[in-house]
Amino acid sequence: MTMDMFGKVDLIRKRYDELNLLLAQPEVATDHRRLQELSKEKAALEPIVSTYHEYLAVGKQLTDVEDLLESDAEADMLALAKEEADSLRQRRDELVRHIELSLLPKDPNDEKDVIVEIRAGAGGEEASLFAADLFRMYSRYAQANGWECDIIDSSQSAVGGFKELIFEVKGAGAFSRLKHERGVHRVQRVPTTEASGRIHTSTATIAVLPEAEDIDLTINPDDLKMDFFHSGGAGGQNVNKVTTAVRITHLPTGIVATCQDERSQLRNRTKAMAVLRARLLDIEQQKQSALIERERRTQVGGAQRAEKIRTYNFPQNRITDHRLNESFHNLQQILDGNLGDVINALSNKEQVERLEATLA
Repeated sequence: MTMDMFGKVDLIRKRYDELNLLLAQPEVATDHRRLQELSKEKAALEPIVSTYHEYLAVGKQLTDVEDLLESDAEADMLALAKEEADSLRQRRDELVRHIELSLLPKDPNDEKDVIVEIRAGAGGEEASLFAADLFRMYSRYAQANGWECDIIDSSQSAVGGFKELIFEVKGAGAFSRLKHERGVHRVQRVPTTEASGRIHTSTATIAVLPEAEDIDLTINPDDLKMDFFHSGGAGGQNVNKVTTAVRITHLPTGIVATCQDERSQLRNRTKAMAVLRARLLDIEQQKQSALIERERRTQVGGAQRAEKIRTYNFPQNRITDHRLNESFHNLQQILDGNLGDVINALSNKEQVERLEATLA
């Protein structure tokens, strides 16, 4: 590691030790909010401190083995020592790379909750069915991660799919995992309505927005137009009898956010405002990204929604992620919510690209 890296890691290690001392103090243990803040900070630092301790341990082992290699030991012993030294050097290099990645600046949105928007694209009714499949995939993935997943607004098609669906996902690290899903998704399969058995190609577009907090941006109440109306679709006796649905229009931008999924007008208004704030924050972040990283923006980091990012090929039982240039031959399992391998690969790719850009 470079001296600069050593300095950064040493500061992190000292802060980690300080946090352990603070958490042991009685006054902190009785202050729930303070305890939660310090525990969260410690948990964030723990992986890099643990990796650094392993790095030091491996370095000590390597020094001992190298000393043995310079001794007058027997040939068999020297051969074993050389093999162990090679293995330790490889592990040391892996740990250094891991520490380098850990020191990269975090995406400030990574720990935020998210709002996901799915819209059927080309392909008519089949595209709406594909949109429903994608929602099922994400909702099951959210469930597997212990996240909450709630529909905010939806527009169903005649065949039971979705023309448009907006939902929120609440949970630690939701944005850091789901942000890689934004873009155009393509499906190739034989629709249930296709009598001749021809394969059709349809698309759906995914937008993933970090849920905006009050400190992220300020919205002038005078810039908002509120409309209240009767809910439509499924919902029992409440539907079409009580004015609970809410439509909020941001007059300067023309952005409209609607919510009619809840029976309470207040809850619908709260959810619609969350969607509006997320969309406005996304616009501001895109402006900043365009100014700061115009030359270096990557497909993952820049969220180029107009580009095809993934193909779901049913006849060949494979999913191909075009950013990774890699295929996964377990299509149905992935659609059942087992997205971990795909998202892990995309996360690793993002980290490597950020590290290369930093070093450059």
